Amino acid sequence: MKQHTTFKKTAPEPSFGKKSTRLFNMIAPVYRWFYKGQKARFREVINRASAELELISFHTILDVGCGTGALCSVLNDLGMQVTGVDPAERMLSAGRNKAENRNVNFLSADVTAGLPFPDNSFDITIASFVAHGMKKTERRLMYEEMSRLAKEYVVVHDYNANRSLLTTIIEWAEGGDYFRFIREAENEMNACVTELKSCFSEVRVINVDTRAAWYICIPEKIHN
Repeated sequence: MKQHTTFKKTAPEPSFGKKSTRLFNMIAPVYRWFYKGQKARFREVINRASAELELISFHTILDVGCGTGALCSVLNDLGMQVTGVDPAERMLSAGRNKAENRNVNFLSADVTAGLPFPDNSFDITIASFVAHGMKKTERRLMYEEMSRLAKEYVVVHDYNANRSLLTTIIEWAEGGDYFRFIREAENEMNACVTELKSCFSEVRVINVDTRAAWYICIPEKIHN
């Protein structure tokens, strides 16, 4: 995989899309109501997954699509050096304005358009409930960029195939790519190829909740 030390642009414009960014900026105040609950759930998930991947054994982590920073805050509480990126500035502002997040580096950026970090900048890159809302082509760009930036692991925290009726209704109404994602997630990650090389050398899946999984991926470059 080629080395990049400056901004790596992999798409003609932010693929999250202006419409999506406007939506998340608009609903940022709503997300603030769920911040504490999100933090509690993230702590539980991290504890459940610790037998497979102990995050606190690593130092640096990038949270892609971090929103209001609930996961960033939990990772910071665990002693990690945390960077959170999201294209919705109002979501980021909600996280920045919390005193508990003063050590978190929040950056307004879109992973599918490339992020301004050198290769291997972080021990781990993680994205929580981001992938299912993207188009398949956008997910590949995200996997590519997360792999480029991760020294050790890429973690995609998202839905598994055990969907509920309520989730089905909500995701159908939102019009995202949820249904394709839950059918093809693992195969899609295994098949991710960029510059004639695989994004990942290994993908393993662990269920961390009734309807959620960690897709734990090893960047191909580790074995190059």
